[in-house]
Amino acid sequence: MSRGTQAVVLAFLGGAILRASITDLYLRYVKQGLRPFLIAAGTLLVITAIVALLQELRQLNRTEAGPDDDGHGHGSSGPAVGWLLLLPALALLFVVPPALGADTAARAGSALTDNRDVAYPPLPPGDPAELTLLDYGYRAVYDHGRTLQDRRIQLTGFLAPGPDRQPMLARIVLSCCAADGVPIKIGLRGQVPQAPANTWVRATGRWIPHTAKDPVNDADVPYFQVEDWQHIPAPAEPYE
Repeated sequence: MSRGTQAVVLAFLGGAILRASITDLYLRYVKQGLRPFLIAAGTLLVITAIVALLQELRQLNRTEAGPDDDGHGHGSSGPAVGWLLLLPALALLFVVPPALGADTAARAGSALTDNRDVAYPPLPPGDPAELTLLDYGYRAVYDHGRTLQDRRIQLTGFLAPGPDRQPMLARIVLSCCAADGVPIKIGLRGQVPQAPANTWVRATGRWIPHTAKDPVNDADVPYFQVEDWQHIPAPAEPYE
């Protein structure tokens, strides 16, 4: 590709990154806190492309280049494979990938790691108290439910098939991006939602002193006594 065409491709890539960052599309790939870095990267790519295009236009004005000359004695064409650089940009613009869900929860081990030495503060005010699945899991397993007793709790996640063939509540936890996503799994008892896998639900209930072993990585899986639940749309930010 000519230098000017390379700049156009660069501008296209930067614009696609900016579009994904300004909308909620980027949440399918990375965690929320990385948005400023994506915007900065996309802006830098667009500015670089504009500068390169201006330089190319100045060069063309200075020289009387032939149709196959870029003004430096080199051909203006190159390997057509360079156009493959447009594929990531086109994917960002036109393809919305599904968030990681029940398949990931079934194949990967639970995200709970040993947090025995952490001091867990009281639950937030309100009835029910809204907790993330990860927070509930740590409190249930490593704090032995001390801060969960005698409180109604609300958890939000998607349904995934559990090892006992009963639905469990799950959500994917990101350290950085979807490539390192691992599930947090909560077993369910009581009014267990009967709905297809990947259905998002908001469940209200209470902690129960019961755990099981995750068959994938032998991690502890805490359980939750469901008293009520409702189907909800998939959230804009699907990951914890």
